[in-house]
Amino acid sequence: MSRKLRKAISNLTQRSLITHNNPKSPISEQYRTIRTNIQFSSVDHENRILMVTSAGPAEGKSTTAANLAVVLAQQGKSVLLVDGDLRKPTVHYTFKVSNIHGITNVLTRQLSLGDAVQRTKVEELFVLPSGPIPPNPSELLNSKAMEMMVEDASHKFDYVLFDSPPVLAVTDAQVLSSHCDGVVLVTSSGQTEKDEALKAKELLENANAKILGVVLNGKESNSTNYYYYYGGK
Repeated sequence: MSRKLRKAISNLTQRSLITHNNPKSPISEQYRTIRTNIQFSSVDHENRILMVTSAGPAEGKSTTAANLAVVLAQQGKSVLLVDGDLRKPTVHYTFKVSNIHGITNVLTRQLSLGDAVQRTKVEELFVLPSGPIPPNPSELLNSKAMEMMVEDASHKFDYVLFDSPPVLAVTDAQVLSSHCDGVVLVTSSGQTEKDEALKAKELLENANAKILGVVLNGKESNSTNYYYYYGGK
């Protein structure tokens, strides 16, 4: 890998984890607002198992999932971020951890959850990468082993977040949502079509997912309205 490419990847990581690298920025404040909204979204039942997804690819769901995990950990909560995208995983790039082992090893009973989880540079934040890409992601995510893994994780961590594939691309997100207390749907300003967002909402609701809210990502902002701005540049 060339030095220029390594620098580009490093810069991308710096920007994508803005809540850790620049916690006082207006964007970081908006991630904390999302955190607060999730925590106040239910009175009688705490939403601790969460999934972040989007209608299509490249709409900011992985960035949102990573930064939401960071701000939850910054509250002193133990957080596990799981790469539920077994087709195009990215969590290991964002947190610069190994992807040799991960959730696929846990689901196929090659490793325990404790052995597969990795620490990050953020205190109280742990990640479970995807591991080897399997030939049958939907079947693995819909397995009894997955139910047991989620149950185990819910006892070990205060919050478990899943970064999932886009809803309209494959059925994985619908399958994953059945294991979660709530779903955050990410949209991208100027990119996500209204019909696509509505179709994603419909598919998640058909799977009995509880949609906690929608994040508008990549909205242009100015100095007077940044309090209403969600997303990252």
